[in-house]
Amino acid sequence: MTTDQTLPPSSSVSVPPVPALVASPRRAVLVHPDGEVEEGEPAVLGRRAADLRPLVCHAPGTAARLGRESLRAHDVLELFAFARPARFVLPTAAGLAEALGLERPEDLVSQALVLPRVAAALLHEVTALPGRERSDARSLAFAMARGGWMWGGPVLAALGAQGDAPHAASMVRAFRVWERLTEISEHAPDVPAGNHPVEGGEARARLADLLGPAAEDRPQQADYASAATAAFAPREKRAAPHMVLAEAGTGVGKTLGYIAPASVWADRNEGTVWISTFTRNLQRQLDGELGRLYPDPAEKNRRVVIRKGRENYLCLLNLEEAVSRLPTQPAAAIPLGLMARWALATRDGDLIGGDFPGWLVDILGRGWSVGLADRRGECIFSACPHFNRCMIEKAVRRARRARLVVANHALVLVQAALGGLEDGVLPTRYVFDEGHHLFDAADSAFSAHLSGAETAELRRWLLGAEDGSRTRARGLKARAEELIGESNRAAEALVEVLQGARVLPGPGWHARLGEGGGKGPTERFLSLVREQVLARARGQDGPYSLETEVTPPVPELAEAAAALDVALHGLDLPVSNLMKALEARLDDEASTLDPTTRQRIEGLVRSLDRRVLRPVRAWRAMCRTVGSETPPEFVDWLGIERAYGRDMDVGLHRHWIDPTVPFAEAVASRAHGLLVTSATLRDGSGDAEADWRAAERRTGAAHLPHGIRAAVPSPFDYPAQTRVLVVTDVRKDTLHRVAAAYRELFIAAGGGALGLFTAIGRLRAVHRHIAADMDAADLPLYAQHVDGIDPATLVDMFRAEENACLLGTDAMRDGVDVPGRSLRLIVFDRVPWPRPDILHKARRAHFGGRAYDDMMTRLRLKQAFGRLVRRADDRGAFVLLDPMMPSRLGGAFPDGVSIERVGLAEAVETVRGMM
Repeated sequence: MTTDQTLPPSSSVSVPPVPALVASPRRAVLVHPDGEVEEGEPAVLGRRAADLRPLVCHAPGTAARLGRESLRAHDVLELFAFARPARFVLPTAAGLAEALGLERPEDLVSQALVLPRVAAALLHEVTALPGRERSDARSLAFAMARGGWMWGGPVLAALGAQGDAPHAASMVRAFRVWERLTEISEHAPDVPAGNHPVEGGEARARLADLLGPAAEDRPQQADYASAATAAFAPREKRAAPHMVLAEAGTGVGKTLGYIAPASVWADRNEGTVWISTFTRNLQRQLDGELGRLYPDPAEKNRRVVIRKGRENYLCLLNLEEAVSRLPTQPAAAIPLGLMARWALATRDGDLIGGDFPGWLVDILGRGWSVGLADRRGECIFSACPHFNRCMIEKAVRRARRARLVVANHALVLVQAALGGLEDGVLPTRYVFDEGHHLFDAADSAFSAHLSGAETAELRRWLLGAEDGSRTRARGLKARAEELIGESNRAAEALVEVLQGARVLPGPGWHARLGEGGGKGPTERFLSLVREQVLARARGQDGPYSLETEVTPPVPELAEAAAALDVALHGLDLPVSNLMKALEARLDDEASTLDPTTRQRIEGLVRSLDRRVLRPVRAWRAMCRTVGSETPPEFVDWLGIERAYGRDMDVGLHRHWIDPTVPFAEAVASRAHGLLVTSATLRDGSGDAEADWRAAERRTGAAHLPHGIRAAVPSPFDYPAQTRVLVVTDVRKDTLHRVAAAYRELFIAAGGGALGLFTAIGRLRAVHRHIAADMDAADLPLYAQHVDGIDPATLVDMFRAEENACLLGTDAMRDGVDVPGRSLRLIVFDRVPWPRPDILHKARRAHFGGRAYDDMMTRLRLKQAFGRLVRRADDRGAFVLLDPMMPSRLGGAFPDGVSIERVGLAEAVETVRGMM
C-alpha cells in the first residue's frame, strides 16, 4: 500500500527521511517516506522499527505499546517543545495536528501520515524565530546535536546554520538563561488592607460584569454570590472569623460566584484574597476564569498570582549546576536545551501544572525536568547568586501585592502549620474551593512522621552529602558560617548542632535496617519498629504497606524510644542556642548589618525553626509516649511503607484524630473571613441538620464561635438526565468478570466513559484484560498508573476525544471536569468504603461508628457522580459493579434519582439506549 506524504516546500526545511510509526494495543502502522504502509502486530513492527529511528509522537508511550522498554526515535513532541516552548498541546498525533491547524487524523494510518507534516510545520516555525531568540536557538541546537539529538540537523538547517559551530562560549551562554531573566523589582511595604464590607447587590453587579450581557440568566449563581459576601464582612471579635459554608450544586457556577465578591473586597480594601483549591488542575481552571476579570494580560499578571510550594518551580541554581556538567555529559545538552527554551518562555517557572508540558517529564526524565526544582528543601535563599531573578521569589513578592492569589490547600495549610507565609504573614481572607478536601489536607499538614526517610533527610540538610555525590547540599555549616560573624556563642552552637545531627540515620540506613541492624539511636529505634510491624501486621505477602499498633511495644522498643528522646535533645538544645545567638547578632549589630546579611540571618533562623526545631520536638513528644498512653487527641501507629512490592520506609506516625482542630487554630481563627465551598459539603443521610453538622465537622466550622450556612441547588434536572444502576450479577472479587463488565459497558456507550477504581492493582488488571478489545472497537483507552502520563494530561486527552475511555483512581474521582459527550458514562468497580486502617479505626470511634463509614462513602459516591453532568444538556449513566451496595447510601445521589438494581445485560442495554 502506498500513499502521498506531501510536505510544504522550503529549501531550509528537511524532515528526516525516516518512516512514521504509531501503535495501539492491538495494531501498529509504519509509513515509509516513499509512501509504503506496513501494518501488523505492535511487537513485530516494533522490532522492524528498532533501528529505523522513526518519527513518533511520545516515544515512551509508543515503546510501551510496542512491548519495548525504550525506542530510539525522532519524537515530534521534542521538536514541538523546541519550536513552541511553554505552549500546550495534547501528546497525540491528533493533538499535534489540531495545534498546527492541520486536518485531524482519525485512524492509525492517517496519524502516521500527519507526523511528517507536523514536523515540517514546526521546522517552518523555527525558520521564523527572531533576533536573539534565533541566535540562542542556533547555539542550543548545535550543542544538542553534538549530544546526539536526532532533531539537531533538521533544526540547524531550518535556522540557516552554515559552516563551523558557534564558539564554545556562545553555546554555554545560550544555556545560561538566568542571565537574561529580569530582576525582582522592590516596592515599598503595602499599607494594611481596609475592612469595608461587600454588599449582596455589589457582588451581583460584579458577577453580571464578569458574565457579560449575552450570558444566560442564572439566578442560582447570583444568589450564591450574594451569600458569599458574608465571608467578607469586618471581623467583630478576635479569633471569631466570619466563616461561610456554601454548598453549590453542580452547574451553579460557583467559581465566578465567589470571584465576584472576592474581587470587589480586594479592590475596595486594597487587600489580597487567597483562593485555595485542592487540585492543581482547578488552579489552572481558575487562572483561565480570571481572564474575565482582567482581560488585559499585563494587568492580570499584576493582579493575579498562582502560588504553589517551592518544590513546584524551576530552581535556577539547580539549572546552573546541571549546565556546569555539560563538558563531561554532552548528551545532557538535549534535555537542558529544551529546559533552557522553556525557561525563557515560561510565565512563572511552574514545572507542575503550569505551562510546562506534563508529557515532557516522560520524555526527558524526572532528573532533567521536575528534578531541577528544589524538591529537598535545599534553597539557600538570599545567599543564592540567582536570588534577585529567582522565579519562586518573584511569585512570593508578587503575591504580596496581588489582589487575588490562587493557591492550593497543601501550601496554605503547611505554611500555616509553620507559623505563616515566607515573611511570617498570614492572609486575612480565604476562599477554600473544593472544601470537602479540607479535612484530608489538614490531616497531611498537621501530622508527624518519625521515619527513616524523614530523619535521614534532616541529617542530609544539616550535614550535607556524605556519600561523595556531587550536590549543592553542603549542609548547615556552609550556609551558616559566614552569618555567625564574631559570635563565639553561635560558633559553638553550630559545632554542637553538627555533632547532634549524627544521631540521625546516615547513608545506607535503609540497607542496615533491612538486615535487622542499625547504627546509632535513631536506627536502633527504627529497627525495633520494623521488628514489631513484621511480627504483628497482616498481609505481609502482599505488595501493600504494613502497619500495627504501638501498644504493647516489643521488648526494648520503649527503652530505645527513651534513648532516642535523649539523643534528640542533643540536637534540640544546640539548635535553640544557635537561633538565639543569631537573633542576638541581629540586635547587637542592628546599626551596622547590611540588609542582605540581615535578610539571610532572618531566613536561616526561620529555616532552623521550621526544618529542625519543630519536627525534632514533635519526634521527641512521640518518643515519650511509646510504652505509655498516646494523648487522646492523637492516634499513633508503626508502619512499613511499601511501593512496587519493596520496603521504602519505616517509622512511627502520629495524626490528629480530628485535624480540623489545628486547622481552626492555625488558619481559621486567625483569619477575618473564610468561605468554604464545594458541591459536596453536606452528607446525604436524610437528616438535614445532621448533614450540616457533618459538614461543619469536616471543615473546622464546628470549632469556631459561629458560622453561616448556605446551600444553592443545582439547576440540572438529574432525574431526567441521569440513571444510577447497581449491577447485581457481577462478582466484584472476580477480576476477569469485572473487566468484562467494563468492556461491555464502555462499548455500549460508544466511549465517553470514565472507569473508577478503589485500588491501583484492580485498575491495572482490568486494563490488561480490555485494552485489546477496546482498540478493536476503535475506542481509545487511557489509564492512570499505566500510561506513564500525568493525570491532568490524561484528562485533557480524554476530554478531546468524544469516544475515548479513561481508567483512574481517586485523582480522577475529583479532578475530572469534562462537560459534553466526552463523559457520558461512569463505572465504579465497587462501593468505595474507607480503608479499615488504624487511623480510620480511631476516627470511626470518635465520629460515630458505622454512621461515619456511611458518611465517608456517600461523599465519595457523591463526588464521583458529580463528574457526570457538568452542563444543562449533558446526559449519562452511573454504574456501580457491586451488588452489596446498601440502600442507605442512596443519599449520595440527587433527589429524584433512584437506584436501579439490574443484571449486567440490562445495564448494558440501558446504557446503549441512553447514548
